Amino acid sequence: MRSIETFVRRLNKQNAHFHFMAARDAEWRNFPEALDPRLKSTLERRGIRRLYSHQREAFDSVHRGMSTVVVTGVASGKTLCYNLPVLNAMLRDRDARALYLFPAKALAQDQKKQFEELIPTGTDTSIGIYDGDTPKDHRKPIRENASVILTNPDMLHTGILPHHTRWQSLFRNLRYVVIDEVHSYRGIFGSHVVNVLRRLKRIARFYGSKPVFILTSATISNPEEHAVNLIEEPVRSITEDGAGRGAKYFILYNPPVVNKQLGIRRSSMQETIRLTKDALKEGLQSIVFTISRKSVELILRYMRDAGIVAPERIRGYRSGYLPKQRREIEVALQNGSIRTVIATSALEAGIDIGHLDVALINAYPGSIASTWQQAGRAGRRDRASAAVLVLAARPIDQFLSTHPEYFFGRSPENCLVNPNHLFILFQHIQCAAFELPFRSGENFGSVPHDEVSEILQIQQEQGVLHQSGEKWFWMDERYPSEAVSLRSTSPQTFALQLDTEDAPSRAIGKVDYNSAFWMTHPQAVYFHEGQSYLVESLDIDNAVVHLKACETDYYTDVMSETEVQPKGTDLEDDAGQYLIYYGNLQVTRRVTGFRRLKFQTNEILGYGEVDLPPTDLHTCGFWIGLPDETVDHFREIGVWGSDPNQYGPNWEEIKQTIRARDEFKCRHCGREESGRAHDVHHIIPFRACANPDIANLPENLVTLCPSCHRIAEFNVYMQSGMTGLTHVLRHLAPLYLMCDYTDLGVLSQVRSPLTSGKPAIIVYDAAGGGIGLSRKLYDMHRELLASALDLIEHCECDEGCPSCVGPAPLDGSSGKQETIEILRYLLKMDG
Repeated sequence: MRSIETFVRRLNKQNAHFHFMAARDAEWRNFPEALDPRLKSTLERRGIRRLYSHQREAFDSVHRGMSTVVVTGVASGKTLCYNLPVLNAMLRDRDARALYLFPAKALAQDQKKQFEELIPTGTDTSIGIYDGDTPKDHRKPIRENASVILTNPDMLHTGILPHHTRWQSLFRNLRYVVIDEVHSYRGIFGSHVVNVLRRLKRIARFYGSKPVFILTSATISNPEEHAVNLIEEPVRSITEDGAGRGAKYFILYNPPVVNKQLGIRRSSMQETIRLTKDALKEGLQSIVFTISRKSVELILRYMRDAGIVAPERIRGYRSGYLPKQRREIEVALQNGSIRTVIATSALEAGIDIGHLDVALINAYPGSIASTWQQAGRAGRRDRASAAVLVLAARPIDQFLSTHPEYFFGRSPENCLVNPNHLFILFQHIQCAAFELPFRSGENFGSVPHDEVSEILQIQQEQGVLHQSGEKWFWMDERYPSEAVSLRSTSPQTFALQLDTEDAPSRAIGKVDYNSAFWMTHPQAVYFHEGQSYLVESLDIDNAVVHLKACETDYYTDVMSETEVQPKGTDLEDDAGQYLIYYGNLQVTRRVTGFRRLKFQTNEILGYGEVDLPPTDLHTCGFWIGLPDETVDHFREIGVWGSDPNQYGPNWEEIKQTIRARDEFKCRHCGREESGRAHDVHHIIPFRACANPDIANLPENLVTLCPSCHRIAEFNVYMQSGMTGLTHVLRHLAPLYLMCDYTDLGVLSQVRSPLTSGKPAIIVYDAAGGGIGLSRKLYDMHRELLASALDLIEHCECDEGCPSCVGPAPLDGSSGKQETIEILRYLLKMDG
């Protein structure tokens, strides 16, 4: 007998936060009078005799011609919010057309099925999917005959807008544009999509149509603002969820600590497997979400080996499976023959897989919106369900373990876009000029005509445009949209080439120029669609990364040197104990080496060297400056570990003696000095010794080349409050920005050029030109600092760990207490 209550009781209450959501009755509304009788009859035959309140509100809003965004829970019937008004209009006007945009191909397949089930018998309304998988012989009939086109932003960008003359029927009669899952259109991708929509509206105007937009989203903190930013038009926001639901347990489960001093917790994957076994033993149907394709296959193997049910009743679901396999799994989940499915986010969106009993999420998936989406895959209206987020050892997971209100209150996440990012805007104006000549004085979306004119002038000078009279014409032989990736700001990319012994080399993707140096340096482990690859070489001259497939139990993390120079300050403020700034930066980064870290535990397995040229990034950032009086206060209370070491008056003489003793060779790799003198390294860190005389004893000193010295210093680095604070800020910021931590760069400088030689903590956008992330953090920096303090104070480790200020170094020194005291003082809080 199935028992959610028994499953929930098995969880260790010392390591879990339980939140119970009681069953809720639906709020019903009658069908609108404007609903076509044929459509009403179809709904009634399907057992739908009334609408949820938000469905009725959406119908009325769209019927009145208002662009509308609907933000309600998973399985709340958002699909009817757009299908009903769209199909109703088509039954009244057979020429009306609609364009549906979905972020995933699988979602379009499911939506096609749901729309077709609504079409009344005997009507000629039709629907077609137009994406990369659409057979060529199907494309022309879809273009000419389909009332509704289902596609994705990438296909709209490269396959529809540049060929709009073939789509005249669509654009002349375009009444509605549906944009599903708008929370996924954020950051660089979202900034590109805004420009794609600008081009879409421009072409629609050319053919005489002005569509109404219908948008849906998971829970975010700024749905109306984000929708307005996407379509650059006023929208009506509908956020009150009228759908009923069954009772639900939502549990944040933190695996127990197995080494308190080091802050090491039991693996989130192993705990997820254990809980999945418990669900199976209770006879519960479950879904397990995990981040990568590799972890899907690992959990699948563990679960099948457990022998609790027949192997065929446990399945995986991820990218790489054939469409037929995916459909079979979806049907088997609906009819109950599959008891457990392990999936990536491919099953996160609203694909119909029925209502399961338990959703288990292996590690925080990156945003609260995604977490709620995944948790919402479990739940029936007639009985209780459970969702369990199994937290990892990362700072963001550990912060959420002590702040469950972020799940059960209003989401703090913002979707941010910056469509006027210079690189992005420049590219899409090229694409728009190819599609239709620009007229003098023409705006591009919200970009005023004078700024558009400047860009057009530059492109004429480059020879891709030609002005004739009042119009600007595309002159280049290139097809501009094919060269524009919607996932990157950089115009230059590296091709990812998979090399195999038994087959020709083939391209599997690409990476932008700046990212290539830290993601695909030689000997890096690169992940693409869940598969791991080893980088054999980075061919800078030919912009090619040579890869080979591999199976590893580790990942790589670069070690780099970063320099930041100010390029103009836009905002600044005196916060009392510190100064806060926002402006333009030039970031120069050189990758010098890398670490190999074990999956799950983050144990350091080894190091490697890298010799690559530096890269420059022009971006935006915010920074915190510490004035002299603040630093003096930290020195007085003994929590300032960032001053340079004072090695003694005869240090230069000692260094020369040690280098000569070691024959001017690196004692680790044997490299001889050439030009630059080698470094002299303290085996026992200088600060760990009682005085300079003990630290500088010959037996504690060794000659190392610069590369080996960097590796050695990293391994025994004396943690300080500054470095601890940068570690936690980098991992916490995405909680508020709905981005990945790799979208931000963070560093600390004891003597920073950004603050006239004073200490600074710097956070910058990792995308060229900036996409607005650091600007948002400037506005909310005190909230971010307060969250950092909460996280560190609640962490169970003694000396610092990956979950707070970073792992304590080998000599046992720690910056944890130092970081706490710095934050308390900056926030003017008593200890």
